[in-house]
Amino acid sequence: MAIVEVQNLEKRYPSFELKDVSFNLEEGRIAGFIGRNGAGKTTTIKSMLNLIHPDCGTVSYFGKSLEGNEAEIKRRIGYSTGTVSWYPRKRIREIVDTVKRFYDCWDESLYRKYLDYFSIDEGKTPLELSEGMKVKVNLMLALSHRAEVLILDEPTSGLDPFSRNVILDVFTELRNEGVCVFFSTHIISDIEKCADDIIYISGGRIRGASAKAEFAQRFSQGSESLEDTFLRLERRDNHA
Repeated sequence: MAIVEVQNLEKRYPSFELKDVSFNLEEGRIAGFIGRNGAGKTTTIKSMLNLIHPDCGTVSYFGKSLEGNEAEIKRRIGYSTGTVSWYPRKRIREIVDTVKRFYDCWDESLYRKYLDYFSIDEGKTPLELSEGMKVKVNLMLALSHRAEVLILDEPTSGLDPFSRNVILDVFTELRNEGVCVFFSTHIISDIEKCADDIIYISGGRIRGASAKAEFAQRFSQGSESLEDTFLRLERRDNHA
């Protein structure tokens, strides 16, 4: 059953257009949102969260429209952009004390679990952290209030291969607990490692959205890898 429904989203800018974007996300599945830089991934995600206002289209969570139910819905979902840049001189523990006031379902034991799991020093400030550690801090905040849906924009950006694998293993663990994980990426190996479903966007349009096996069956040719498939599709779509 769809836990998130995106229908006919459109957003027009002078040099870019998001056109008729539609897809569903299901409970207990990992959906990889893949496309090259500038394809429309971040615009889609921001529209899904009402961080920007689409020109048309609807988004619903748990059977409820985001419009009119935003506060309730956002208490049940987690969102992370690649890095944390707010309060750069505040210590992590001070940032956490501010963030958790917004969530009546904040789980302190879960926060401590991810603090230890990601090896985060809560006495440091964002200015003292590497880009990879900033990603982990932001993800930790998104995970610590038992979100039922996680929407993550380039969550493995800036991470070394070992840290990326740690994050992807967390996604798998969350999926097994029934959480819906939706993450954007341009790193095809992330999709291959953990995604159940693939949503492929190019030039502001959804070119494919299905289970990973079905996607490969529909779009791959011969014995080509998923990476080869995406590269071929990109060449086709950008010369169409």
